[in-house]
Amino acid sequence: MKHLIILGDGMSDYPVAELGGKTPLEYACTPAFDRLARMGRSGLLVTIPEGFLPGSEVANASILGYDMNRVYEGRGPLEAASIGYDLAPDDLALRCNIITLDGDIISNHHGGHLSTREGKGLIEFLDRELGSDRVKFVSGIQYRHLLVIKGGSKYIECAPPHDHPGEKWADLLVSPMENAPVEEGRLSPQETADLINDLILKSRNLLSSHSFNADRNVPANSIWPWGGGYRPAMQTLQEMFPAIKSGVVITAVDLIRGIGCYAGLIPVDVHGATGLADTNYEGKAEAAISALREHDFVFLHVEASDEAGHDGDIALKVKSIENLDHRIVGPILDELSRWEEPVAVALLPDHATPVALRVHKDEPVPFTVWHRGIDPDGVQSFSETSNAGGFYGLLRLGEFMREFMNLR
Repeated sequence: MKHLIILGDGMSDYPVAELGGKTPLEYACTPAFDRLARMGRSGLLVTIPEGFLPGSEVANASILGYDMNRVYEGRGPLEAASIGYDLAPDDLALRCNIITLDGDIISNHHGGHLSTREGKGLIEFLDRELGSDRVKFVSGIQYRHLLVIKGGSKYIECAPPHDHPGEKWADLLVSPMENAPVEEGRLSPQETADLINDLILKSRNLLSSHSFNADRNVPANSIWPWGGGYRPAMQTLQEMFPAIKSGVVITAVDLIRGIGCYAGLIPVDVHGATGLADTNYEGKAEAAISALREHDFVFLHVEASDEAGHDGDIALKVKSIENLDHRIVGPILDELSRWEEPVAVALLPDHATPVALRVHKDEPVPFTVWHRGIDPDGVQSFSETSNAGGFYGLLRLGEFMREFMNLR
């Protein structure tokens, strides 16, 4: 049996007054989601281990069966793997957002939704101005880039910018962890924090006066590094689950691509995939179907609903959910219904990104699994509430992947 995971990033939410007290998942028109729920078995899943922030890197890796207490090194190393940057043993890699500061406030975490070409130009400019033998800026996708500090310490506190919209940025600058160790051959945590904060302040001055921002209503006027770590040691999914001989990851997000690379999955690029609501949904569906013909395992990730949640855009989040339903899940189910070879399909978000809060929240998320011949559990629709009454009840972390890979 082959296996397909379809993940709608940040789909889960809280009841919204403007939607009549329904969540976006409950309010949206999702015939394919509901069809999957009626045919399959459902439950809720805890995706964030105790002691971890509800980041997508933690949630997605946990869904795939990884123990974060053993392998977690932050977002930076995953970004590096995704863009093909080979980390040295003494490198500290940090995710480096280009963001918008409005006076003393973090206005957004994405610099006005930069294109990849725009982001690349700004990061290359910063590398020319601020790069050195110790500091390297590496371009990624859109506003998501990489900062590498040779000999930097990972024992620092960094605030993810998407978790702090509307807050004072000066209160969120990098600081050393309490009682952090000083590692031989590396900068101390305090020295590392001081270096990163200096880069933030210098980038603010450089980008604020850059010609790119002259006529922009939403300027891309600062970097914000976070999620630092060293190169992780992760088993591949093939090593963890022998039923997987080969697999692919389909995503527009460097972070997820990086997890896939360390997990032994082949990244598949889809033309027009953006990570936003204008992504190429049909192209992603076609890529997943094509990959399933040749591989045992496909991880299909769609970012749009998470970005809408971070922007607090209720209508766009509902539309993003409906796009995933109509333009990916529906066509895939229609295609698989004609196959003789059985394919197990799972649908779920990685975490909640409530539009009212605009940040990730650690809440159990709904999931549904189906394959031809499974005994349905009676759940009639896919949502946070209805899935709670499903066959699986509440699963935790790696239990999901073990159950999914054991479907027969």
